[in-house]
Amino acid sequence: MQVAKKEKQSHREHSYMAMAYPKLCNVLSFYLATIIAISQFLISILPYLNPITLLITLADALLSLYLRSCGLCPCTVELDDQTTMNFWVANSRRSNKPALVMLHGYGGNSKWQFIHQVGSLSQSFNLYIPDLLFFGKSYTNRPERTEVFQAKCVAEGLKRLGAERFAVYSVSYGGYVAYWMAEMYPELVEKVVVVSCGVGMTEEQKREQINKVGSNALNLLVPESAHDLRLLVNLTVHKPGPSKWVPDIFLHGFINVTYKQHRKEKLELAEHLLRKKTDIDLPILTQETLIIWGDKDDVFPVYLAYQLQRQLGPKSKVEIIKDTGHAVNMDSPISLNALITSFVLGYS
Repeated sequence: MQVAKKEKQSHREHSYMAMAYPKLCNVLSFYLATIIAISQFLISILPYLNPITLLITLADALLSLYLRSCGLCPCTVELDDQTTMNFWVANSRRSNKPALVMLHGYGGNSKWQFIHQVGSLSQSFNLYIPDLLFFGKSYTNRPERTEVFQAKCVAEGLKRLGAERFAVYSVSYGGYVAYWMAEMYPELVEKVVVVSCGVGMTEEQKREQINKVGSNALNLLVPESAHDLRLLVNLTVHKPGPSKWVPDIFLHGFINVTYKQHRKEKLELAEHLLRKKTDIDLPILTQETLIIWGDKDDVFPVYLAYQLQRQLGPKSKVEIIKDTGHAVNMDSPISLNALITSFVLGYS
């Protein structure tokens, strides 16, 4: 009898340990990630003396912690001895979740641009969120500044991470990259979501939009002053919010943290985009494509959404979100997340 009792007690202890061990690992993993993030923050602030810049740097570190709390972790991929890509990827990839790649535009790195979307989309997808070259921690010493080269680097990085098939969601500049990824790698890209992107514009349309901005477009895309950044925010964000009234001193801090690094290269990317000749024979994608636009977009007018749809044909469709500007991911993230989820998962 005593032996049987001891065996039962031992069995209960083993069961308890088996249940407690994963929880303990998760707790330790979270605290370790927190310590690493805080350490990285402390190291990163050493070159800075401006207290506002320190505050923005702290906010950037907190964004990293937020992404970790959503089940993502940072991953650096060395493509070769000259090119490095930084990704945020799902910690544990579940077979019942499809993969979704999220490509950002100009306006900071991927953390800042997708802050309103990661929490929601991570519940339905295994996320892969790269920093495009010269944004965040991604960079290259090669001279290429084209969207095609960006697309090749993202695709190669995804292959190294084991992503075999995925949908791509893209915003603005990221839409150009997504378009060429879908064209060059149809065996990888299943579906495409293009949001507020001028791909397919004619030369005349491009000149018209650049003239309408009424300022140096390069300075808006890569702002150097609080004035330029405020113009960019007012041009792209339609709805009122904190970004509209934040003091100039905080805008300066944001520029120091997100725009100063690789500024020359960012300008070269933008210059190529603005000055290259439009592709008259734009390839037609084979994938199903969802085109999403804000009805108040002052950067790319709504008619460009329907123009792109006509170019792509019956495999594409357009969704217009009301009372929304160019930055759909900032103005209407809930509606945008719902459209992306239903399209990629095949819901009606």
